[in-house]
Amino acid sequence: RMPSIFSYQSAEVDWCESNFVRSAVIAEYYNTNGIPLLSVLLLTPLSSLVLEGAGVGRVFPELQVHQGIFVPLLLAGLFSMYFHMTLSYVGQLLDELSILWTLAVAYSFWYPQAYFPKCIKTRRHFFWLTGITTVISTLMSFVKPTLNAYALNCIALHLLYMTWKELKKCNDKRVHRMAAVMVMWWALAITSWISDRWLCWLWQAINFPYFHSFWHVLIALSLLYCCPLVIYFDVTYEMPSFKPKLEYWPSDSWPVVVPYVTLEEPHKQC
Repeated sequence: RMPSIFSYQSAEVDWCESNFVRSAVIAEYYNTNGIPLLSVLLLTPLSSLVLEGAGVGRVFPELQVHQGIFVPLLLAGLFSMYFHMTLSYVGQLLDELSILWTLAVAYSFWYPQAYFPKCIKTRRHFFWLTGITTVISTLMSFVKPTLNAYALNCIALHLLYMTWKELKKCNDKRVHRMAAVMVMWWALAITSWISDRWLCWLWQAINFPYFHSFWHVLIALSLLYCCPLVIYFDVTYEMPSFKPKLEYWPSDSWPVVVPYVTLEEPHKQC
């Protein structure tokens, strides 16, 4: 017999969308089909465009390791699909822990050394600090799983604070524009998430309980701008002899574009 933690609807969390309305095997139809589609079709293929298109991997092969961030992003999308399909306890933990470990990988590789705690002297020591913190956070996530999503969303506040600190040192209008667009998509995403969580009674009353699926799409769009922005700052710190530049495909005039990083002549202070 299948263990109860794998059973349908054994999770401690259930989102606003009604269960098993569109399918007998998919609990939340729109939530299931919304996210991974964006994660797989948007984010993962763009890993090569953001890095290889910029020439970063060719000039500094060691920085190709940053492409590893897109592997946990893909896994997070797949685990999230499994969770919303089954609403199982295991699915819930896989969904949340995959996001936690994706953030851990991002912090390990991209967190600027200038902001390391004073007791941390090297990137290798920071890896250990991040790893230990992640293991402890992983164990704590089993204590009260209903709080995990709130804790993970709070990490975004630290990322926004770090972005603000970097923008104060930078006069490039393209960088500020990209950051503004990223924050706009994130604000819409978190508004959708909170609306689905706290105003479910309202959306069910008007038969429109789909704001969590909007969250998936909007947070993916926010990441579409966040990843090259982080790479831009990382190149600024790790390759000071080069000047990174943000570009947009297919055109700057399009309302939604694919941003990427290119390298120009010797770096001047931003």
